[in-house]
Amino acid sequence: MRIVLQRAKNARVTVDGRSVGEIAHGLVCLVGFTEGDGELEIRWMADKLIHLRIFEDEEGRMNRSLLETGGAILSVSQFTLYGDCRKGRRPNFMAAAEPGIAKDLYHRFNEELRCRGVPVETGIFGAMMEVSLTNDGPVTLTLESKEG
Repeated sequence: MRIVLQRAKNARVTVDGRSVGEIAHGLVCLVGFTEGDGELEIRWMADKLIHLRIFEDEEGRMNRSLLETGGAILSVSQFTLYGDCRKGRRPNFMAAAEPGIAKDLYHRFNEELRCRGVPVETGIFGAMMEVSLTNDGPVTLTLESKEG
């Protein structure tokens, strides 16, 4: 499981010109799955994500978590996170989980976040989406559930 996250002042995802998910403050998470991902990865990643101290405290230091700041998550499925561009000129997506499995994992991940008290907005799995955000910082990080 792989997530590219961006700390955001606001964010929105649209499909066919219609807003389907929007947050005011929190994290935009581009979420991808690979073969072998399951419940263990989902729980580990949810825990890591909501407790990661990347929001500023009163002194301007990154010392507060998403839970401490009352932020939300805009979760967007992103199979292209597993694109391999090492050979040729076209990315190879063979490492991405099969769509049916990835869809179930994605929905389960979002539900895990909600169960932990985090407001979660989403895009639409498999749709062509437009994501817009105001990156706060900017702060952009990559989380991996497995070693390289």
